[in-house]
Amino acid sequence: MAAIYKVEHLHQPDGWLSPGYLHVGDGGIIELVESAPPSDGSGVEPLAGFGIPGLANLHSHAFQRAMSGRTEFVSEAGAEDTFWTWRNFMYDFVLRLTPEQYEAIGAFVYMEMVRHGMTAIGEFHYVHHAPDGKRYANHSEMADRLIAAAGRAGIAMTMLPVLYAHAGVGRPPGDRQRRFIHSGVGDFLSLVEGLRSRKSENANLEVGIALHSLRAVAPAELAEAVEATLAADPKARIHIHVSEQLREVEEIEAGLGARPVQWMLDNTNLNDQWTLIHSTNIDENECRGLAKSGAVAGLCPVTEALLGDGVFPLVDYQRHGGVWGIGTDGHYTTSTAEELRMLECGQRLRDRERNRVASPGSPVTSHSGRRLFDLALEGGRRSLGIATGALTPGMRADLVLLDTGDPILIGHGPDTVLDAWILSGTTNPVRDVMVSGKWIVRDRRHPEEESITAAYKKAIGELNSSL
Repeated sequence: MAAIYKVEHLHQPDGWLSPGYLHVGDGGIIELVESAPPSDGSGVEPLAGFGIPGLANLHSHAFQRAMSGRTEFVSEAGAEDTFWTWRNFMYDFVLRLTPEQYEAIGAFVYMEMVRHGMTAIGEFHYVHHAPDGKRYANHSEMADRLIAAAGRAGIAMTMLPVLYAHAGVGRPPGDRQRRFIHSGVGDFLSLVEGLRSRKSENANLEVGIALHSLRAVAPAELAEAVEATLAADPKARIHIHVSEQLREVEEIEAGLGARPVQWMLDNTNLNDQWTLIHSTNIDENECRGLAKSGAVAGLCPVTEALLGDGVFPLVDYQRHGGVWGIGTDGHYTTSTAEELRMLECGQRLRDRERNRVASPGSPVTSHSGRRLFDLALEGGRRSLGIATGALTPGMRADLVLLDTGDPILIGHGPDTVLDAWILSGTTNPVRDVMVSGKWIVRDRRHPEEESITAAYKKAIGELNSSL
């Protein structure tokens, strides 16, 4: 239903409107933004607070939300404890998941995201098959479960089914990876095509592809999957894990003759349809080349910190004009503020300086919170291929209202509100969330909260008993 909202403070790419009038059409698309009320002044709904765009979360493994807190211990003095040992627990954990549990976990984590102001998700989905490695009767059973979970939570989704074929360069997959593996690229592409057909019945669904990594997908497989995907959908988004760990960099350099990002630059047509997840351990040439390619660096600061990945060279990347966005990956948090705070603080700790992302010139660029948020908006929009990330005509009406009465925002105006939210305090000031013109959260309440939480608790109880 068409509506006009008078927003007390409305975020715009070049500043704020106080107030701003947001005209939303029947299809959930913004038709007009203006600083003056409509001529007849009727039918306008006032909205108190700071109205900001919903953020796109560009990288998720939904099931990993149920793993949080289960690997934070050491078992043997002097034993290695790295990403690679964490991965062993993940392999064992994923073999226990049922489709029902997968959906319950997904709905809960997606609901958490919406309540923190995220309105779109890129789901990097690789748990395709039954625990014995065989296809479900419905080839897309597990992906369909997550699409349904997103629908219940009210978040838009770019589904990114993952091609995963090897345990390392030139190595066959291991038995514990059996739920991830297709019989071939053709089998994977048939899954993608089936998911693409779901778009006609779901306005909040996009479908791209993901290539797990250069360790898990051989060059010929990568080329075949990308070529077929773009032939079917020339605007499809393509994601890949790359350069997350130093050991990975060494393996790709030894096996393929170049560092991972450099190999991608030399052997693929990197452009703004690609997202390179992590890209943590890159050298100066890769940093410059990735920035110039137009591809998005998909950063997941909290997960990267907790897995000991390293620190992405954000300051240099921005100096070269690079685009980046934020994901919550393993979902140690689903907070927009916590992810962006970790990103900025990592740069400060490394450089021993403050305000590393901000740049002088205007209130839009000189304040760290605003700068972090705006850059993440642009990267998320480009990464997921969804018309979101700005409250401007032609974009989806993804509106998040921050509560001026929240303790961390008291006394703040438009110039500093995003600094306060992102870089101070521990409360969540998100009060209301709209996705595609539809209210999903009102007065901090989600309509499906009780049932989604109950199903999540049931799934966690079942998984606990099986560990």
